[in-house]
Amino acid sequence: MAAPLDSAPARPALVSIVDALPASTPFVGPEALERRFGRPLHVRLGANESLFGPSERVIEAMRQAALETHLYGDPEAFELRTALARHHGLTLDHVVLGSGIDELLGLFVRAYLAPGEIAVMSLGGYPTFAYQVAGHGGRIETVPYRDDRNDAEGLVEAARRVGARLLYLSNPDNPSGSHLTAASQLELIERLPPNCLLVLDEAYAEFAPADAIPEVSADDPRVVRLRTFSKAHGLAGMRVGYAFGAAETIRPLDRIRNQFGVGRMAQAAALAALADQDHVASVVAAVAQGRAEYAELARELGFAALPSATNFVAIDVATNACAKTLLASLLEREGVFIRMPGAAPLDRCIRVTVGRAEDRTVFAAAFRRVVACL
Repeated sequence: MAAPLDSAPARPALVSIVDALPASTPFVGPEALERRFGRPLHVRLGANESLFGPSERVIEAMRQAALETHLYGDPEAFELRTALARHHGLTLDHVVLGSGIDELLGLFVRAYLAPGEIAVMSLGGYPTFAYQVAGHGGRIETVPYRDDRNDAEGLVEAARRVGARLLYLSNPDNPSGSHLTAASQLELIERLPPNCLLVLDEAYAEFAPADAIPEVSADDPRVVRLRTFSKAHGLAGMRVGYAFGAAETIRPLDRIRNQFGVGRMAQAAALAALADQDHVASVVAAVAQGRAEYAELARELGFAALPSATNFVAIDVATNACAKTLLASLLEREGVFIRMPGAAPLDRCIRVTVGRAEDRTVFAAAFRRVVACL
């Protein structure tokens, strides 16, 4: 029998990197908001999920895979990676899988950014990248948006000035919805400082115009490109992302990734989704129509929608105070979940996912009501 303790036991010491972090996560999920208010949301338009959902072919693949969920998924994801390599004209060694782009961001930070080293990103850009950098002891250098889009010249100049090891670029961009041209991105790549890796997050690539996607050699070790099944394919809840690039840059992630991080059903769903490009095309077309509807709604109410190459629209409501008021009113009074960018100059906007026609109708009516009360 253990001897009684004379005093309360001491908490095991956290490592210094984790102990210095704030007790926060990048996002407050809609489920947490439902618990806070004690009621379900009317519509969720803040997480950039695809409310169009997966195709019937994907649902059937998931039904079949459900019969085998007592088995681990293939840790090499051989069949899915083979299909992805074929889809992009690559070899198997160019592709690595992860449980969403968020996990892959953490893996690239862990592999290529030592504690104390610097990564560069846009101020107010996708917060999970900064979250991963801080969690692994790195430092962030930020560059403000210019004309409501990533400042390619400013980003590469900052990377050269501080000797950055990573440069993160979301293109098309979250949260602005804007995109840089392929030519601008290629110029950025050529000006990267030595030993700097461009982490090119292309989560919204399916929605982008052709001139937003650069042609970069798959064997260029300076660039890795990240894609996801969470947007146009409708599989956000499955958590499947992938990265592709030079084998010498990609394959080291096998040493540190979660070997069973993408489960059996998720792999089956992604494989079926990749094969159903007709569904992807129908979602992209519906989103384009929805973006036009949001732009017209913004004009009707005296606002302006920023041009978007994604499945969401940032609506410029002029001031941060107005954006905060609209965000809170839509959530508390209407049960409509949206988000807003977190830093100037884009924090004068609200950001709204393009949902189905019925979702857009709900948002439009709610938006009109809350604006009328301003």
